[in-house]
Amino acid sequence: MHRQEEEHYLLEAINSLQRELVVISTDFRILAANEFAKEKYGQNIVGRLCHELSIGPCKRLETCPVFGRACQQENIEAMQNGLDLEDGGTCYGLFAGGHMEGVVRLDFDPPKMGRLERKLTRSNAFLRNLINSSVDAVIAADMTGAILIFNDAASEVLGYSREEALRGLHIWDIYPGDEAREVIRMLRSEEKGGRGKLKAWQVTAVAKDGSEIPISLDASVIYENGQEVATIGFFHDQRETLRMEQELEETRLQLFQSSKMAALGKLAAGVAHQINNPLGGISLFAQLIMEEYELEEGAKKDLQRIIDDAQRCRDTVKELLEFARQSTYKTKQQDMNKAIDRTLFLLEKHAIFQNIHIERSFDLQLPFVPCDLQQMSHVFMNIVLNAAEAMEGEGRLTVTTSKLGEDKVLLTFTDTGPGIPEDVLSNIFDPFFTTKEEGKGTGLGLSVAYRIVNNHGGVLGAKNEAQGGSTFWIELPLQAQGEEEGDGDQ
Repeated sequence: MHRQEEEHYLLEAINSLQRELVVISTDFRILAANEFAKEKYGQNIVGRLCHELSIGPCKRLETCPVFGRACQQENIEAMQNGLDLEDGGTCYGLFAGGHMEGVVRLDFDPPKMGRLERKLTRSNAFLRNLINSSVDAVIAADMTGAILIFNDAASEVLGYSREEALRGLHIWDIYPGDEAREVIRMLRSEEKGGRGKLKAWQVTAVAKDGSEIPISLDASVIYENGQEVATIGFFHDQRETLRMEQELEETRLQLFQSSKMAALGKLAAGVAHQINNPLGGISLFAQLIMEEYELEEGAKKDLQRIIDDAQRCRDTVKELLEFARQSTYKTKQQDMNKAIDRTLFLLEKHAIFQNIHIERSFDLQLPFVPCDLQQMSHVFMNIVLNAAEAMEGEGRLTVTTSKLGEDKVLLTFTDTGPGIPEDVLSNIFDPFFTTKEEGKGTGLGLSVAYRIVNNHGGVLGAKNEAQGGSTFWIELPLQAQGEEEGDGDQ
């Protein structure tokens, strides 16, 4: 390629630059300028003084950063590597025979621009990684609602891919109803974090599958020249937090129930022992009077009533002793399917079960459970009889068994009765609490069942079903809790 042709292409390249390039002599005259500079300062720029056109920061000769008399020598030395100017431009010296004949002024520094571009690229990559690495969903949208940023956590929480979100998802699609408008209103108010900010605001987000997700939202408005241009939100998924809170609350209630049962158990044991012997004496002497004396029929009936009432008291004492754990527990590996089936077989012949249909849904692979079979049978019988009474002898009882996780089994008893009133549900396992008429229940049946299950390391609970009826459920561990022994009846 001929030198003339090379110079032509070089000039074309310089003129095609969308940056200002000006050649200035040592006497401040403009020797040459590219087309971009001419469009900016005028086509007659060549030959004029640079400070007359205010090219660069200087407007007077004595303040010239390049040729000023006070710093001319040190500036000339700096020109070899480029001298940065206050306005962001750079000057490079034009040298001939060791003397500087002028300078080339650029409104940018090519090496510096390259470094800045690389730094900007690295910063952008770091920012993208930072946003994508966030454990919370990060979503940014412009003021029309178009999604600008949608990180990996947002995809995981809401079910949309990033491409789907950036291509067609609208920020209003994430919020149900008017919740998006409420978020914007709060962002523009001073109520939660100050204007333009929103802290720990509880909202609901709608996932791709239509499910609603509880969210704790931290959001900000992004401003540019005082104008709202976008919003950015950090969406913290509350599902796991709420689940843990629920489990903690259930555990707290179970611990409270257990401590209450323990205290009442000691009281019950003391009361049972104190009245057991007098009751035995009442029954014995009433029986002796009936056998040894000739009595009128009316007197015999009165004595029999005394004996019957004393026996009822003794039955109550027996339940009190059960409640106080005054029985010996013999733990062995037991088949819960057979244990429940045996209980149902004994009860379904009872008159109250004539119009009750019993459905069995047993897991045939259910592992054996370490328990005292007699005590657990007592639990099953109590629950099943309660269900029958709740249905008033007519309905359906569904009994299911299944494995729960790797270390538990779940047993459920669901009836089609009227359900349990909410004010009763919270007290249903309390000792002496009963909704039955006076004389028809001691209020100890379910509390004794609760204690038995608790002694086996399990949990007994009750809940109402949405379609009606109630369910009693039992969780039993597959790991033995250790044999617990009481003192026996006294």
